[in-house]
Amino acid sequence: MSLFHVVLYEPEIPPNTGNIIRLCANTGTFLHLIHPLGFDLEDNKLRRAGLDYREWATVREHTSLLAFMETVRPGRVLALTTRGRRCYADARYRCGDSLLLGPESRGLPSELLDDMPEDHRLYVPMVVGSRSLNLSNAAALVLYEAWRQLGFSGAERKER
Repeated sequence: MSLFHVVLYEPEIPPNTGNIIRLCANTGTFLHLIHPLGFDLEDNKLRRAGLDYREWATVREHTSLLAFMETVRPGRVLALTTRGRRCYADARYRCGDSLLLGPESRGLPSELLDDMPEDHRLYVPMVVGSRSLNLSNAAALVLYEAWRQLGFSGAERKER
């Protein structure tokens, strides 16, 4: 069982998705890809960024966000957006939460965000004048904070 779900809404850049596949494999998180995708899942850039982690990650595709909602029935959907009103570090995460991230070039659509509770729209702090973080970096920051709050449940320490 996964503690969390990462949901990429219409992702566009293969290496970002590849990095997030690796992130999800290493955190035991389910990854959901909402169509249309800006690439083919066999794209060499996606495979290179994800290394051989694709076989260790649970990746599901959905025709729409509604199809994801109906199939997965997530507890809460928390959107990561530069238009958020609540800092991701101030949120209290729960098992079963879904972290929703939008396409790299335009972010999540306003009509989608407008239908969400304000406290479910999270942002990552940046210095004045910055536009946004890389998608896979933002996903990693927030997912690790959520997992930290749950005591890194399921993690093991690797001795080297």
